[in-house]
Amino acid sequence: MKAIVYDSYGSPDVLRLEEVRKPIPGDDEVLVQVHAVSINSWDWDMLTGKPVEYRFFSGLFKPKNNKIHGCDIAGQIEAVGKKVTQFKVGDNVFGDLSEGGWGAFAEYTCASENSLILKPSTMTFEEAACIAHGGNLAVQGLIDFGQIKTGQKVLINGGGGSTGTLAIQVAKLFEVEITGVDRTEKLELMRTLGADHVIDYTKEDFTKNGRPYDVIFDVKTTCSPFDYKRALSPTGIYVTVGGKTSRILQLLLFGKLSRGRKMRVVGYQANKDLPYLVELFEAGKLKPVIDKCFPLEETAEAFRYFGDGCFKGKILIKLDENKMT
Repeated sequence: MKAIVYDSYGSPDVLRLEEVRKPIPGDDEVLVQVHAVSINSWDWDMLTGKPVEYRFFSGLFKPKNNKIHGCDIAGQIEAVGKKVTQFKVGDNVFGDLSEGGWGAFAEYTCASENSLILKPSTMTFEEAACIAHGGNLAVQGLIDFGQIKTGQKVLINGGGGSTGTLAIQVAKLFEVEITGVDRTEKLELMRTLGADHVIDYTKEDFTKNGRPYDVIFDVKTTCSPFDYKRALSPTGIYVTVGGKTSRILQLLLFGKLSRGRKMRVVGYQANKDLPYLVELFEAGKLKPVIDKCFPLEETAEAFRYFGDGCFKGKILIKLDENKMT
């Protein structure tokens, strides 16, 4: 089968398409013929090896394995292990493989049955590949950690990206006043998704405009804890789902010292909220935003586009099942 591999950190130029051995599922695994896989910030971080702290998990000087860490997949089950009880051959599934497996930028991948869920017939493979990782981050960040409530003022920093576009839609369910923050070309998209106000971060710093928020959901985490505290209401909650390790450590420390205001880092649980996300999708309350689809052989170009930061919503790798080996 064909897969995207790399054996050194760097730009998308280090990615290459190679013929590799087709995986064989373990007793509690399924073999998935991948139809679509989306790019997440973790994939970019593992590719570039930046921030350097991430290398303690993926390999200090070079990646521990040579298959890129794709995790957001949608596809069809081709084979099942002898202990698998939830699925059968032919089932269409999707899920987040980040808690055990990765390696989704390939024609086939093996996954634990607990990391997948059946794809509704009304959901395309492309839509399914957009939901698991970003959707779980949005639900856990806003509901579990942010304790979002009706009537609050909520700010979503990075609202035009892969997780932010889903977070705006999740927040809208609670009838809150939403402010979306992102770059100029993403402002109209955030309004369309339900943001009541938008801020262009290239022109305005939301931590300095004097407007307090009850919940700040942050996918960027570029400012200091003191900046975020200034933007919170007296009982506000700041929640981050990613960013530089140094900033996250600062937030963890500051969160213990701050009175009234709370600062939290999401302890992410992959796939925990997939049934809820499916329910929202089927009710017409959650719709993934897809920017561009690339074929597997153009994965490096897809990563270049991701690295430019201009994308809106998700960037997908779409595989042609008729060409699979």
